[in-house]
Amino acid sequence: MKKKVDLKKKVGILFQPKIQAARDLAQQLARVVGDLDVAVWICSSWEEDRAKEQAGATELIICLGGDGTILRAARIANPQSIPILGVNLGRVGFMTELRAEDALSRVPAFIKGEGWLEERSMLQAELVSADTPPFHALNDVVVGRGERCRLIRITATVDGEPLATYRCDGVILATATGSTGYSLAAGGPILHPLAREILLQPIAAHLSSGTALVLPSDTEVKLEVSTTHAARLSIDGQVEVPLSDGAVVKVGRSPHITRLLRSDRPTSFYETLMQRLGKRE
Repeated sequence: MKKKVDLKKKVGILFQPKIQAARDLAQQLARVVGDLDVAVWICSSWEEDRAKEQAGATELIICLGGDGTILRAARIANPQSIPILGVNLGRVGFMTELRAEDALSRVPAFIKGEGWLEERSMLQAELVSADTPPFHALNDVVVGRGERCRLIRITATVDGEPLATYRCDGVILATATGSTGYSLAAGGPILHPLAREILLQPIAAHLSSGTALVLPSDTEVKLEVSTTHAARLSIDGQVEVPLSDGAVVKVGRSPHITRLLRSDRPTSFYETLMQRLGKRE
């Protein structure tokens, strides 16, 4: 869905702290944004709590890094659903919009209202019978084994109906955005980024089906863990929670969305996909 972007009054800049070029560009962009009489704050993407404290009334987050940095930005942007403009200084950058060398010249136009908003679905994961707030993921939710290389048992139910018991390394539940990430590496299909469906992809399933399932957007999935050793819940590969035997994780569509700021000249997803996967001739 295309939504016109209004003039920004307060802008945040998140940078990947391990990339020196991102640090340098953050300072340069702050000066450019400040010259437009717009309030600006800068923060490392690894300092999520500090960034959230500054995010109130922010109308745009400029994200300097790769897709991993955008995943962190998405958690900071919610629940306000602050638009995110991604500048690629990473390896792949499926979700980014600008190249680093273009950022200084093109960001002012976005600040002044150029572009449209692309809305991406997210997942919500809850630990059943645990006193913890829900987690929200832009890419994926994974229930899997811990550090020991031993299979665990995961019993999956879909909307209350039994699906399967997997002996596996884990089960991935992915959004369309996450379909080009871990799920793809595990053999899952690619969904168009604006799709709302949910992917269920077992990881290295032993003597059970390893076939991915594409589920409706309003599906609720429960994953129950049976294990004698460590297991874990992973949110976007960045937030990890240990799971004990008998733990149940409930996953469905999140009430939050991630809004990515795009240019007025949208490129083809399929062309970009082939470029990023390195398969164009």
